[in-house]
Amino acid sequence: MAFAIGNIFKRDPAHYEGVRRINIYLLRVLYALMFFMLGQTCWTEILTHRGPWEPNEALAWSVWTGFSVLAGLGILHPLKMLPILLLEIFYKVLWLLLVAYPLWSKGMLAGSPAEGITEVFFPVFLVFLIIPWGYVFKQYSPFRRER
Repeated sequence: MAFAIGNIFKRDPAHYEGVRRINIYLLRVLYALMFFMLGQTCWTEILTHRGPWEPNEALAWSVWTGFSVLAGLGILHPLKMLPILLLEIFYKVLWLLLVAYPLWSKGMLAGSPAEGITEVFFPVFLVFLIIPWGYVFKQYSPFRRER
């Protein structure tokens, strides 16, 4: 079968459990960005840190470093690693609702310590476009029957 650009938008039950190839490619790009960008930042911080760690700061850097490593696995196994993207969506959207939105609605977000994190977290809404939601609901539904 010859390659045709239109084929990346079609479902192929024989490959990737019926998920469109475009979703697979975009997932791999997202995982690669997480692996390289987040990994570079996290590993640099961990390997160059001086002195004792503050426990909460160490926890945050450890979790984000773990995310970057798991994202590396996502490049190879994009569908199997979807739960890390679902966790990312959940915690970022929750933070935006609990912290950023109240500040923004009162006109206090600009110039606050939360402004920088908001700028980093807000693009999480683009991840919604990449996730193959039909596959997610089929795979992770609490009403799914085991085969």
